Amino acid sequence: MSEAAVKEAPEAEVAEGEEAEGAPAKKKLPLKLIIIIAAAALVVLGGGGTAAFLFLKPKPDAAAAGKAHKPKKKDEKAGKDAKDGKGGAAQVSQGPDGVLFYTLPDIVVNMQTADGRPTFLKLKLTLELPDQDAVDALEPNMPRLQDMFQTFLRELRPEDLSGSQGSYQLRMELLRRVNLVIAPSKANAVLIEEMLIN
Repeated sequence: MSEAAVKEAPEAEVAEGEEAEGAPAKKKLPLKLIIIIAAAALVVLGGGGTAAFLFLKPKPDAAAAGKAHKPKKKDEKAGKDAKDGKGGAAQVSQGPDGVLFYTLPDIVVNMQTADGRPTFLKLKLTLELPDQDAVDALEPNMPRLQDMFQTFLRELRPEDLSGSQGSYQLRMELLRRVNLVIAPSKANAVLIEEMLIN
């Protein structure tokens, strides 16, 4: 072999070695890049799917929502649903002598205890209202009323609700708060359909 051929051979081997070393690096880079792109695509598609689910779900018709709040004498099923407590929204049903029963969604609060043990109060309340005007005054003020109820009920202790005197005091305090919210209209009574202390 000539000296030129010997010089070219190591350079060729070095060039081949560089290509051999560089080739796996080139294959790894696109593989990493593909994994990163796939992960980013999953995040984007997952977020887009969640957003579409939340924002594009069908909304109830305004007419159907309005019917749930206006009672009719013929509509016995609505009254039954209000008594059974079905649904999370407030229910209105016709009562005797023209009064309306407005069943509130269940209220659950964490109560104060001396020993710090978690104790919960669950209430199912129905308001006895004299007419549709009282219902119309109550509905836009429900967030305010629920806030007043939550604040008051969280300060109670389980022993405050023991016996008939405790239930009577609870009804009177809740009635006072309802009448503050819907003034100048007045509610006739607060009816406790269910009271559980756990």
